[in-house]
Amino acid sequence: MRAYSKRERHPCYGPYPWHFQKHRDIRFKKTEGRISLINKGYIERNRENIEGITLVRVPEAEMDEMWSFVHDKSRQYWLWWAVDHKTGEPLAYTFGTREHANLDKLRDILNPYFDIHTAYTDGNPAYFDMEESAVVQGKRNTQRVENKHLSLRTWCSRLVRKGIRFSKSFRMHEIAVGLVINFWFFNNKPWSINVFGT
Repeated sequence: MRAYSKRERHPCYGPYPWHFQKHRDIRFKKTEGRISLINKGYIERNRENIEGITLVRVPEAEMDEMWSFVHDKSRQYWLWWAVDHKTGEPLAYTFGTREHANLDKLRDILNPYFDIHTAYTDGNPAYFDMEESAVVQGKRNTQRVENKHLSLRTWCSRLVRKGIRFSKSFRMHEIAVGLVINFWFFNNKPWSINVFGT
């Protein structure tokens, strides 16, 4: 059995080194239910009541997907999201593989709240099937969403391509990236003061 130093046994550090990792993950997972996939602040500022249905009219939106991985680079995981073309403010996001079904998940999140007339996308064939919006493909009109990718990779170390920080599970990846998106882009703080023990 390994002997522990005074520092490891000190009350400030807990009884054993693995004590922190175990309890940190539990506190981190507590925020999962409070993470929002849609920008509720944007909806509150811009909504209109049309025939009893509350919708936000978005004349132009940019939609794109961003590559990341979970555990190793063979397990690719994509962030799908939509951004207002005029203001650059994110509307909603979801996670999944680069298949058409995950674009459908994003559309299911967007449709109850947003009326998007034109969607600017890259060359992914998944966007060809969009019927509710006119689709314009090409990189010329997707500069705002590409800029968000850069910001997100800067603020969230789990999204850095050549970094040593990565998520070990899909669930923790969604929580970590979701917290960054909610804090920086949605202006939503999904944690309470005592979640992290402060």
